[in-house]
Amino acid sequence: MTTMQQPPYPPPEPQRGRGSEQGSGHGHGSGAGHGHGPGHEHGPGAGQGSGQSPGESPGHGHAHGHSHSHGPAAPVSKHLRKVIAAVLIPFTAAVVVGLVVLWPGGAPPHERTGVGFDRQTHQATVTQVVAVNCKSVNASGDIPTGDTSTAEGSSAQQQTTGTCKKATIRVDTGKDKGRTFTEIVQPDQSRQLHQGEKVIVAYEPSAPKDLQYSVTDVNRKFPLALLAGIFALAVVVVGRLRGVMALVALAISFLVLTLFILPAVLQGSNPLVVAVIGSSAIMLIALYICHGLSARTSVAVLGTLVSLLLIGVLGSGFIGWAALTGNTDDNTGLIHGLYPSIDMSGLLLAGVIIGSLGVLDDVTVTQTSAVWELHEANPSMGWRGLYRAGIRIGRDHIASVVNTLVLAYAGAALPLLLLFSIAQSSVGTVANSELVAEEIVRTLVGSIGLVASVPVTTALAALVVSADRPGQEAPAPVEAAVPAGAAARGGRGRRRKR
Repeated sequence: MTTMQQPPYPPPEPQRGRGSEQGSGHGHGSGAGHGHGPGHEHGPGAGQGSGQSPGESPGHGHAHGHSHSHGPAAPVSKHLRKVIAAVLIPFTAAVVVGLVVLWPGGAPPHERTGVGFDRQTHQATVTQVVAVNCKSVNASGDIPTGDTSTAEGSSAQQQTTGTCKKATIRVDTGKDKGRTFTEIVQPDQSRQLHQGEKVIVAYEPSAPKDLQYSVTDVNRKFPLALLAGIFALAVVVVGRLRGVMALVALAISFLVLTLFILPAVLQGSNPLVVAVIGSSAIMLIALYICHGLSARTSVAVLGTLVSLLLIGVLGSGFIGWAALTGNTDDNTGLIHGLYPSIDMSGLLLAGVIIGSLGVLDDVTVTQTSAVWELHEANPSMGWRGLYRAGIRIGRDHIASVVNTLVLAYAGAALPLLLLFSIAQSSVGTVANSELVAEEIVRTLVGSIGLVASVPVTTALAALVVSADRPGQEAPAPVEAAVPAGAAARGGRGRRRKR
Protein backbone atom coordinates (compact mmCIF):
# COMPACT_ATOMS: atom_id res chain seq x y z
CA MET A 1 0.00 0.00 0.00
CA THR A 2 3.10 2.28 -0.22
CA THR A 3 2.86 3.02 -3.95
CA MET A 4 0.14 3.25 -6.59
CA GLN A 5 2.48 2.58 -9.53
CA GLN A 6 1.39 -0.18 -11.93
CA PRO A 7 4.11 -2.89 -12.26
CA PRO A 8 5.59 -3.43 -15.74
CA TYR A 9 4.35 -7.01 -15.84
CA PRO A 10 0.92 -8.53 -15.24
CA PRO A 11 0.05 -9.63 -11.71
CA PRO A 12 0.17 -13.36 -10.93
CA GLU A 13 -3.63 -13.58 -10.89
CA PRO A 14 -6.14 -11.67 -13.02
CA GLN A 15 -8.20 -8.97 -11.39
CA ARG A 16 -11.49 -10.41 -10.24
CA GLY A 17 -13.45 -7.28 -9.72
CA ARG A 18 -13.77 -6.45 -13.42
CA GLY A 19 -14.83 -9.87 -14.68
CA SER A 20 -11.81 -10.24 -16.99
CA GLU A 21 -9.08 -12.78 -17.23
CA GLN A 22 -5.62 -11.74 -18.35
CA GLY A 23 -3.58 -13.44 -21.02
CA SER A 24 -0.20 -14.97 -20.53
CA GLY A 25 2.40 -12.38 -20.06
CA HIS A 26 1.62 -9.16 -21.86
CA GLY A 27 -0.82 -6.36 -21.61
CA HIS A 28 -1.07 -3.27 -19.51
CA GLY A 29 -3.65 -0.78 -18.51
CA SER A 30 -5.33 1.02 -15.75
CA GLY A 31 -8.00 -0.23 -13.44
CA ALA A 32 -10.37 -0.80 -16.34
CA GLY A 33 -8.67 -4.13 -16.93
CA HIS A 34 -8.43 -3.84 -20.75
CA GLY A 35 -5.91 -6.12 -22.42
CA HIS A 36 -3.98 -4.73 -25.35
CA GLY A 37 -1.89 -7.69 -26.43
CA PRO A 38 -2.95 -10.12 -29.12
CA GLY A 39 -5.56 -12.57 -28.07
CA HIS A 40 -6.88 -10.50 -25.19
CA GLU A 41 -10.46 -9.65 -24.49
CA HIS A 42 -11.83 -6.46 -23.08
CA GLY A 43 -13.37 -6.52 -19.66
CA PRO A 44 -17.04 -6.38 -20.66
CA GLY A 45 -16.66 -9.05 -23.30
CA ALA A 46 -14.82 -11.35 -20.99
CA GLY A 47 -17.43 -10.99 -18.35
CA GLN A 48 -20.08 -12.41 -20.67
CA GLY A 49 -18.08 -14.89 -22.71
CA SER A 50 -16.37 -18.14 -22.07
CA GLY A 51 -14.14 -16.88 -19.29
CA GLN A 52 -10.82 -17.74 -20.98
CA SER A 53 -9.32 -15.85 -23.86
CA PRO A 54 -7.97 -17.73 -26.87
CA GLY A 55 -4.47 -16.45 -26.20
CA GLU A 56 -4.44 -17.43 -22.58
CA SER A 57 -1.71 -19.71 -21.32
CA PRO A 58 -2.49 -22.86 -19.38
CA GLY A 59 -1.00 -21.31 -16.30
CA HIS A 60 -3.77 -18.73 -16.13
CA GLY A 61 -6.58 -20.95 -17.42
CA HIS A 62 -8.23 -21.59 -14.09
CA ALA A 63 -11.82 -20.54 -13.47
CA HIS A 64 -13.06 -18.16 -10.81
CA GLY A 65 -16.09 -18.47 -8.62
CA HIS A 66 -18.42 -16.18 -10.53
CA SER A 67 -21.64 -17.12 -12.26
CA HIS A 68 -20.59 -17.08 -15.92
CA SER A 69 -20.27 -20.21 -18.01
CA HIS A 70 -16.71 -21.40 -18.63
CA GLY A 71 -17.44 -24.24 -21.02
CA PRO A 72 -17.35 -24.07 -24.79
CA ALA A 73 -20.25 -22.48 -26.62
CA ALA A 74 -23.26 -24.65 -27.26
CA PRO A 75 -22.48 -26.71 -30.41
CA VAL A 76 -26.08 -26.51 -31.61
CA SER A 77 -27.73 -23.18 -32.28
CA LYS A 78 -31.31 -22.25 -31.59
CA HIS A 79 -32.14 -22.58 -35.28
CA LEU A 80 -31.01 -26.19 -35.44
CA ARG A 81 -32.75 -26.98 -32.18
CA LYS A 82 -35.95 -25.72 -33.81
CA VAL A 83 -35.36 -28.06 -36.75
CA ILE A 84 -34.96 -31.03 -34.40
CA ALA A 85 -38.07 -29.98 -32.49
CA ALA A 86 -40.01 -29.69 -35.76
CA VAL A 87 -39.33 -33.42 -36.32
CA LEU A 88 -39.77 -34.74 -32.80
CA ILE A 89 -42.76 -32.70 -31.60
CA PRO A 90 -45.17 -34.05 -34.28
CA PHE A 91 -43.82 -37.57 -33.65
CA THR A 92 -44.38 -37.19 -29.91
CA ALA A 93 -47.86 -35.84 -30.52
CA ALA A 94 -48.66 -38.82 -32.73
CA VAL A 95 -47.49 -41.19 -29.99
CA VAL A 96 -49.68 -39.44 -27.42
CA VAL A 97 -52.70 -39.60 -29.74
CA GLY A 98 -52.04 -43.31 -30.35
CA LEU A 99 -51.87 -43.95 -26.59
CA VAL A 100 -55.19 -42.15 -26.06
CA VAL A 101 -56.98 -43.87 -28.95
CA LEU A 102 -55.74 -47.40 -28.21
CA TRP A 103 -55.64 -47.16 -24.43
CA PRO A 104 -57.45 -50.25 -23.08
CA GLY A 105 -59.75 -50.39 -20.12
CA GLY A 106 -57.97 -53.49 -18.82
CA ALA A 107 -57.61 -57.05 -20.00
CA PRO A 108 -60.92 -58.50 -21.23
CA PRO A 109 -62.42 -61.16 -18.92
CA HIS A 110 -62.62 -64.83 -19.82
CA GLU A 111 -63.57 -68.12 -18.24
CA ARG A 112 -60.56 -69.77 -16.63
CA THR A 113 -59.44 -72.95 -18.33
CA GLY A 114 -57.46 -74.35 -15.40
CA VAL A 115 -54.52 -75.00 -17.74
CA GLY A 116 -51.00 -73.62 -17.34
CA PHE A 117 -50.94 -70.05 -16.05
CA ASP A 118 -54.71 -69.75 -16.47
CA ARG A 119 -55.47 -71.16 -13.02
CA GLN A 120 -56.52 -69.76 -9.68
CA THR A 121 -53.53 -69.81 -7.37
CA HIS A 122 -52.95 -69.15 -3.67
CA GLN A 123 -49.99 -68.97 -1.33
CA ALA A 124 -49.39 -71.83 1.05
CA THR A 125 -46.84 -73.27 3.51
CA VAL A 126 -45.52 -76.81 3.93
CA THR A 127 -46.18 -77.55 7.59
CA GLN A 128 -45.02 -81.18 7.80
CA VAL A 129 -43.11 -83.73 5.72
CA VAL A 130 -42.87 -87.41 6.67
CA ALA A 131 -41.27 -90.34 4.85
CA VAL A 132 -43.60 -93.15 3.76
CA ASN A 133 -43.33 -96.32 1.74
CA CYS A 134 -44.28 -95.61 -1.89
CA LYS A 135 -46.02 -98.98 -2.10
CA SER A 136 -48.46 -97.98 0.65
CA VAL A 137 -49.46 -94.62 -0.84
CA ASN A 138 -49.45 -95.22 -4.58
CA ALA A 139 -52.55 -96.45 -6.37
CA SER A 140 -51.08 -99.81 -7.33
CA GLY A 141 -48.83 -101.84 -5.11
CA ASP A 142 -47.83 -104.30 -7.82
CA ILE A 143 -44.14 -104.34 -8.70
CA PRO A 144 -43.72 -103.57 -12.42
CA THR A 145 -42.27 -106.32 -14.60
CA GLY A 146 -41.38 -104.17 -17.66
CA ASP A 147 -38.01 -102.92 -18.85
CA THR A 148 -36.54 -100.83 -16.02
CA SER A 149 -33.65 -99.60 -18.19
CA THR A 150 -35.94 -96.97 -19.73
CA ALA A 151 -36.87 -93.74 -17.97
CA GLU A 152 -40.52 -94.78 -17.64
CA GLY A 153 -39.67 -98.20 -16.27
CA SER A 154 -37.16 -96.86 -13.78
CA SER A 155 -39.67 -94.28 -12.53
CA ALA A 156 -42.34 -96.93 -12.08
CA GLN A 157 -39.88 -99.10 -10.14
CA GLN A 158 -39.02 -96.23 -7.76
CA GLN A 159 -42.68 -95.37 -7.23
CA THR A 160 -43.27 -98.94 -6.06
CA THR A 161 -40.19 -99.84 -4.04
CA GLY A 162 -38.73 -96.43 -3.08
CA THR A 163 -39.39 -94.02 -0.22
CA CYS A 164 -41.89 -91.25 -0.88
CA LYS A 165 -42.73 -88.13 1.11
CA LYS A 166 -46.12 -87.19 2.49
CA ALA A 167 -46.36 -83.39 2.77
CA THR A 168 -49.03 -81.47 4.67
CA ILE A 169 -49.69 -78.03 3.16
CA ARG A 170 -51.61 -75.16 4.75
CA VAL A 171 -53.39 -72.64 2.51
CA ASP A 172 -52.46 -69.08 3.55
CA THR A 173 -54.66 -66.95 1.25
CA GLY A 174 -58.16 -67.06 -0.23
CA LYS A 175 -61.50 -68.09 1.19
CA ASP A 176 -60.05 -71.41 2.42
CA LYS A 177 -57.27 -69.78 4.44
CA GLY A 178 -56.07 -72.19 7.12
CA ARG A 179 -57.29 -75.29 5.30
CA THR A 180 -54.77 -78.13 5.02
CA PHE A 181 -54.33 -80.91 2.49
CA THR A 182 -51.77 -83.61 1.84
CA GLU A 183 -49.68 -84.33 -1.24
CA ILE A 184 -47.47 -87.30 -2.07
CA VAL A 185 -44.01 -86.45 -3.44
CA GLN A 186 -42.49 -89.24 -5.53
CA PRO A 187 -38.75 -89.97 -5.10
CA ASP A 188 -37.95 -89.15 -8.74
CA GLN A 189 -39.69 -85.76 -8.77
CA SER A 190 -37.39 -82.87 -9.59
CA ARG A 191 -38.87 -80.66 -6.86
CA GLN A 192 -38.88 -82.08 -3.35
CA LEU A 193 -40.87 -80.32 -0.63
CA HIS A 194 -39.37 -79.35 2.72
CA GLN A 195 -40.97 -78.39 6.02
CA GLY A 196 -41.53 -74.62 6.36
CA GLU A 197 -41.17 -74.02 2.62
CA LYS A 198 -43.42 -71.41 0.99
CA VAL A 199 -45.23 -72.75 -2.08
CA ILE A 200 -47.86 -71.78 -4.66
CA VAL A 201 -50.94 -74.01 -4.90
CA ALA A 202 -53.51 -74.22 -7.69
CA TYR A 203 -57.22 -74.24 -6.87
CA GLU A 204 -59.81 -76.02 -8.97
CA PRO A 205 -63.31 -75.49 -7.47
CA SER A 206 -64.99 -78.09 -9.71
CA ALA A 207 -62.76 -80.96 -8.51
CA PRO A 208 -63.60 -83.23 -5.55
CA LYS A 209 -62.93 -81.52 -2.24
CA ASP A 210 -59.81 -83.52 -1.38
CA LEU A 211 -58.36 -82.82 -4.83
CA GLN A 212 -59.15 -79.12 -5.18
CA TYR A 213 -55.68 -77.98 -4.17
CA SER A 214 -52.31 -79.06 -5.57
CA VAL A 215 -48.78 -77.69 -5.33
CA THR A 216 -47.66 -76.09 -8.59
CA ASP A 217 -44.50 -74.19 -7.72
CA VAL A 218 -42.25 -72.71 -5.05
CA ASN A 219 -42.93 -69.18 -3.78
CA ARG A 220 -39.88 -67.20 -4.93
CA LYS A 221 -41.12 -63.71 -4.09
CA PHE A 222 -38.66 -63.01 -1.28
CA PRO A 223 -35.41 -63.97 -3.06
CA LEU A 224 -36.54 -62.18 -6.21
CA ALA A 225 -37.47 -59.05 -4.24
CA LEU A 226 -34.13 -59.17 -2.42
CA LEU A 227 -32.23 -59.49 -5.69
CA ALA A 228 -34.20 -56.56 -7.15
CA GLY A 229 -33.32 -54.50 -4.08
CA ILE A 230 -29.61 -55.29 -4.46
CA PHE A 231 -29.82 -54.32 -8.13
CA ALA A 232 -31.52 -51.01 -7.33
CA LEU A 233 -28.98 -50.26 -4.60
CA ALA A 234 -26.06 -50.97 -6.93
CA VAL A 235 -27.53 -48.73 -9.64
CA VAL A 236 -28.06 -45.85 -7.20
CA VAL A 237 -24.66 -46.18 -5.51
CA VAL A 238 -22.74 -46.23 -8.78
CA GLY A 239 -25.00 -44.05 -10.94
CA ARG A 240 -26.16 -41.63 -8.22
CA LEU A 241 -28.76 -39.26 -9.67
CA ARG A 242 -28.47 -40.84 -13.12
CA GLY A 243 -29.05 -44.22 -11.49
CA VAL A 244 -32.19 -42.97 -9.76
CA MET A 245 -33.46 -41.58 -13.07
CA ALA A 246 -32.70 -44.91 -14.76
CA LEU A 247 -34.78 -46.76 -12.15
CA VAL A 248 -37.65 -44.29 -12.63
CA ALA A 249 -37.49 -44.83 -16.39
CA LEU A 250 -37.45 -48.61 -15.85
CA ALA A 251 -40.57 -48.40 -13.69
CA ILE A 252 -42.38 -46.27 -16.27
CA SER A 253 -41.39 -48.67 -19.06
CA PHE A 254 -42.82 -51.56 -17.05
CA LEU A 255 -46.06 -49.64 -16.49
CA VAL A 256 -46.41 -48.90 -20.21
CA LEU A 257 -45.86 -52.58 -20.95
CA THR A 258 -48.38 -53.88 -18.39
CA LEU A 259 -51.01 -51.15 -18.56
CA PHE A 260 -51.01 -50.44 -22.30
CA ILE A 261 -49.23 -52.92 -24.55
CA LEU A 262 -50.45 -56.22 -23.09
CA PRO A 263 -54.11 -55.26 -22.45
CA ALA A 264 -54.38 -53.51 -25.84
CA VAL A 265 -53.16 -56.65 -27.63
CA LEU A 266 -55.64 -58.78 -25.65
CA GLN A 267 -58.47 -56.44 -26.64
CA GLY A 268 -57.80 -57.15 -30.29
CA SER A 269 -55.76 -54.13 -31.39
CA ASN A 270 -53.13 -54.72 -34.05
CA PRO A 271 -50.05 -56.00 -32.16
CA LEU A 272 -47.64 -54.23 -34.53
CA VAL A 273 -49.33 -50.83 -34.10
CA VAL A 274 -49.52 -51.29 -30.35
CA ALA A 275 -45.85 -52.30 -30.17
CA VAL A 276 -44.74 -49.31 -32.27
CA ILE A 277 -46.70 -46.83 -30.17
CA GLY A 278 -45.78 -48.44 -26.86
CA SER A 279 -42.07 -48.81 -27.66
CA SER A 280 -41.97 -45.21 -28.95
CA ALA A 281 -43.49 -43.99 -25.69
CA ILE A 282 -40.96 -46.03 -23.70
CA MET A 283 -38.12 -44.68 -25.85
CA LEU A 284 -39.13 -41.04 -25.40
CA ILE A 285 -39.74 -41.32 -21.67
CA ALA A 286 -36.65 -43.40 -20.87
CA LEU A 287 -34.13 -41.44 -22.94
CA TYR A 288 -35.24 -37.98 -21.85
CA ILE A 289 -35.56 -38.96 -18.19
CA CYS A 290 -32.13 -40.62 -18.12
CA HIS A 291 -30.18 -38.20 -20.32
CA GLY A 292 -32.03 -34.91 -20.07
CA LEU A 293 -33.97 -32.74 -22.50
CA SER A 294 -31.18 -31.75 -24.89
CA ALA A 295 -30.22 -31.78 -28.55
CA ARG A 296 -27.85 -34.65 -27.84
CA THR A 297 -30.66 -36.83 -26.49
CA SER A 298 -32.92 -35.80 -29.36
CA VAL A 299 -30.36 -37.03 -31.89
CA ALA A 300 -30.23 -40.37 -30.05
CA VAL A 301 -34.05 -40.51 -30.20
CA LEU A 302 -33.98 -39.91 -33.96
CA GLY A 303 -31.35 -42.62 -34.48
CA THR A 304 -33.37 -45.07 -32.38
CA LEU A 305 -36.54 -44.25 -34.30
CA VAL A 306 -34.93 -44.82 -37.72
CA SER A 307 -33.49 -48.16 -36.53
CA LEU A 308 -36.85 -49.27 -35.12
CA LEU A 309 -38.52 -48.51 -38.43
CA LEU A 310 -35.91 -50.63 -40.23
CA ILE A 311 -36.45 -53.50 -37.77
CA GLY A 312 -40.21 -53.29 -38.27
CA VAL A 313 -39.93 -53.42 -42.07
CA LEU A 314 -37.42 -56.30 -42.08
CA GLY A 315 -39.30 -58.23 -39.41
CA SER A 316 -42.63 -57.91 -41.17
CA GLY A 317 -41.14 -59.03 -44.47
CA PHE A 318 -39.20 -62.05 -43.23
CA ILE A 319 -41.82 -63.28 -40.74
CA GLY A 320 -44.32 -63.39 -43.60
CA TRP A 321 -41.82 -64.86 -46.08
CA ALA A 322 -40.74 -67.61 -43.67
CA ALA A 323 -44.41 -68.35 -42.84
CA LEU A 324 -43.88 -68.02 -39.09
CA THR A 325 -47.19 -68.30 -37.24
CA GLY A 326 -45.97 -67.33 -33.77
CA ASN A 327 -47.93 -70.26 -32.30
CA THR A 328 -45.16 -72.65 -31.34
CA ASP A 329 -45.61 -73.76 -27.72
CA ASP A 330 -48.23 -74.40 -25.05
CA ASN A 331 -48.35 -70.78 -23.88
CA THR A 332 -48.93 -69.28 -27.33
CA GLY A 333 -51.42 -72.06 -28.06
CA LEU A 334 -53.34 -71.19 -24.89
CA ILE A 335 -53.36 -67.49 -25.85
CA HIS A 336 -54.65 -68.32 -29.31
CA GLY A 337 -57.31 -70.60 -27.83
CA LEU A 338 -58.56 -67.97 -25.38
CA TYR A 339 -58.34 -65.04 -27.81
CA PRO A 340 -58.61 -66.34 -31.39
CA SER A 341 -58.74 -62.79 -32.77
CA ILE A 342 -55.12 -62.07 -31.79
CA ASP A 343 -52.74 -62.05 -34.74
CA MET A 344 -49.99 -64.35 -33.44
CA SER A 345 -47.53 -63.51 -36.21
CA GLY A 346 -48.10 -59.82 -35.46
CA LEU A 347 -47.48 -60.59 -31.80
CA LEU A 348 -44.17 -62.20 -32.80
CA LEU A 349 -43.17 -59.05 -34.72
CA ALA A 350 -44.17 -56.88 -31.76
CA GLY A 351 -41.86 -58.95 -29.56
CA VAL A 352 -39.00 -58.41 -32.01
CA ILE A 353 -39.47 -54.63 -31.91
CA ILE A 354 -39.82 -54.38 -28.13
CA GLY A 355 -36.90 -56.75 -27.54
CA SER A 356 -34.60 -54.75 -29.81
CA LEU A 357 -35.46 -51.42 -28.19
CA GLY A 358 -33.60 -52.24 -24.98
CA VAL A 359 -30.26 -52.59 -26.77
CA LEU A 360 -30.92 -49.90 -29.40
CA ASP A 361 -31.08 -46.99 -26.98
CA ASP A 362 -27.75 -48.04 -25.47
CA VAL A 363 -26.07 -48.00 -28.90
CA THR A 364 -27.59 -44.71 -30.07
CA VAL A 365 -26.86 -42.83 -26.84
CA THR A 366 -23.26 -44.08 -26.82
CA GLN A 367 -22.64 -43.08 -30.42
CA THR A 368 -24.21 -39.65 -29.96
CA SER A 369 -22.15 -38.95 -26.84
CA ALA A 370 -18.97 -40.07 -28.61
CA VAL A 371 -19.53 -37.64 -31.50
CA TRP A 372 -20.39 -34.80 -29.11
CA GLU A 373 -17.21 -35.35 -27.10
CA LEU A 374 -15.11 -35.55 -30.26
CA HIS A 375 -16.55 -32.22 -31.38
CA GLU A 376 -15.86 -30.65 -28.01
CA ALA A 377 -12.25 -31.85 -28.07
CA ASN A 378 -11.73 -30.53 -31.61
CA PRO A 379 -14.36 -27.96 -32.65
CA SER A 380 -12.66 -27.41 -36.02
CA MET A 381 -13.32 -30.99 -37.14
CA GLY A 382 -15.87 -31.22 -39.96
CA TRP A 383 -18.74 -33.65 -40.17
CA ARG A 384 -16.76 -36.14 -42.27
CA GLY A 385 -13.97 -36.24 -39.71
CA LEU A 386 -16.47 -36.61 -36.88
CA TYR A 387 -18.26 -39.39 -38.73
CA ARG A 388 -15.04 -41.31 -39.43
CA ALA A 389 -13.88 -41.01 -35.82
CA GLY A 390 -17.30 -41.93 -34.45
CA ILE A 391 -17.74 -44.92 -36.73
CA ARG A 392 -14.40 -46.33 -35.53
CA ILE A 393 -15.82 -46.32 -32.01
CA GLY A 394 -19.07 -47.79 -33.30
CA ARG A 395 -17.35 -50.78 -34.94
CA ASP A 396 -16.13 -51.98 -31.54
CA HIS A 397 -19.62 -51.46 -30.16
CA ILE A 398 -21.18 -53.44 -33.01
CA ALA A 399 -18.94 -56.46 -32.39
CA SER A 400 -19.75 -56.65 -28.69
CA VAL A 401 -23.49 -55.88 -28.95
CA VAL A 402 -24.22 -58.38 -31.73
CA ASN A 403 -22.36 -61.11 -29.88
CA THR A 404 -24.29 -60.27 -26.72
CA LEU A 405 -27.63 -60.42 -28.51
CA VAL A 406 -26.93 -63.76 -30.20
CA LEU A 407 -25.68 -65.35 -26.98
CA ALA A 408 -28.69 -64.03 -25.05
CA TYR A 409 -31.11 -65.71 -27.45
CA ALA A 410 -29.00 -68.89 -27.56
CA GLY A 411 -28.95 -69.05 -23.77
CA ALA A 412 -32.72 -68.65 -23.58
CA ALA A 413 -33.19 -71.48 -26.11
CA LEU A 414 -30.50 -73.75 -24.65
CA PRO A 415 -32.87 -76.54 -23.46
CA LEU A 416 -34.44 -76.64 -26.91
CA LEU A 417 -31.04 -76.83 -28.57
CA LEU A 418 -30.11 -79.68 -26.23
CA LEU A 419 -33.19 -81.61 -27.35
CA PHE A 420 -32.14 -81.28 -30.99
CA SER A 421 -28.61 -82.37 -30.06
CA ILE A 422 -29.95 -85.43 -28.28
CA ALA A 423 -32.03 -86.28 -31.33
CA GLN A 424 -28.85 -85.97 -33.46
CA SER A 425 -30.60 -83.67 -35.89
CA SER A 426 -28.61 -81.83 -38.54
CA VAL A 427 -28.09 -78.08 -38.37
CA GLY A 428 -30.39 -77.57 -41.35
CA THR A 429 -33.17 -79.59 -39.73
CA VAL A 430 -32.82 -77.69 -36.46
CA ALA A 431 -32.80 -74.29 -38.18
CA ASN A 432 -35.82 -75.17 -40.33
CA SER A 433 -38.06 -75.98 -37.36
CA GLU A 434 -40.40 -73.11 -36.51
CA LEU A 435 -39.26 -72.93 -32.90
CA VAL A 436 -35.66 -72.25 -33.89
CA ALA A 437 -36.53 -70.28 -37.04
CA GLU A 438 -38.43 -67.77 -34.88
CA GLU A 439 -35.34 -67.18 -32.77
CA ILE A 440 -33.13 -66.93 -35.87
CA VAL A 441 -35.38 -64.29 -37.45
CA ARG A 442 -35.72 -62.46 -34.13
CA THR A 443 -31.95 -62.43 -33.60
CA LEU A 444 -30.91 -61.51 -37.14
CA VAL A 445 -33.54 -58.80 -37.66
CA GLY A 446 -32.66 -57.22 -34.33
CA SER A 447 -28.95 -57.46 -35.08
CA ILE A 448 -29.38 -55.81 -38.48
CA GLY A 449 -31.21 -52.94 -36.79
CA LEU A 450 -28.43 -52.62 -34.22
CA VAL A 451 -25.72 -52.61 -36.87
CA ALA A 452 -27.60 -50.01 -38.92
CA SER A 453 -28.14 -47.79 -35.87
CA VAL A 454 -24.40 -47.12 -35.57
CA PRO A 455 -23.81 -45.38 -38.94
CA VAL A 456 -27.27 -43.77 -38.89
CA THR A 457 -26.89 -42.25 -35.43
CA THR A 458 -23.24 -41.31 -36.00
CA ALA A 459 -24.10 -39.52 -39.24
CA LEU A 460 -27.02 -37.67 -37.63
CA ALA A 461 -24.89 -36.57 -34.67
CA ALA A 462 -21.99 -35.47 -36.89
CA LEU A 463 -24.29 -33.44 -39.13
CA VAL A 464 -26.02 -31.78 -36.18
CA VAL A 465 -22.90 -30.70 -34.28
CA SER A 466 -21.03 -29.54 -37.39
CA ALA A 467 -23.79 -28.03 -39.53
CA ASP A 468 -24.42 -25.03 -37.33
CA ARG A 469 -21.95 -22.67 -35.69
CA PRO A 470 -23.05 -20.13 -33.07
CA GLY A 471 -22.02 -16.73 -34.40
CA GLN A 472 -21.26 -14.86 -31.18
CA GLU A 473 -17.52 -15.52 -31.18
CA ALA A 474 -14.89 -17.18 -33.31
CA PRO A 475 -14.08 -20.78 -32.50
CA ALA A 476 -11.12 -21.23 -30.18
CA PRO A 477 -8.00 -23.08 -31.33
CA VAL A 478 -7.80 -26.74 -30.48
CA GLU A 479 -5.00 -26.34 -27.93
CA ALA A 480 -6.94 -23.63 -26.09
CA ALA A 481 -10.30 -25.38 -26.29
CA VAL A 482 -9.12 -28.48 -24.47
CA PRO A 483 -7.96 -26.71 -21.27
CA ALA A 484 -11.17 -24.67 -21.31
CA GLY A 485 -13.24 -27.83 -21.53
CA ALA A 486 -11.15 -29.41 -18.79
CA ALA A 487 -11.75 -26.38 -16.59
CA ALA A 488 -15.49 -26.64 -17.20
CA ARG A 489 -15.48 -30.30 -16.27
CA GLY A 490 -13.63 -29.51 -13.06
CA GLY A 491 -16.92 -28.48 -11.49
CA ARG A 492 -15.96 -24.89 -10.59
CA GLY A 493 -18.21 -23.29 -13.19
CA ARG A 494 -21.55 -24.11 -14.68
CA ARG A 495 -21.97 -27.18 -16.80
CA ARG A 496 -21.76 -26.69 -20.52
CA LYS A 497 -24.90 -26.38 -22.58
CA ARG A 498 -26.08 -29.23 -24.69
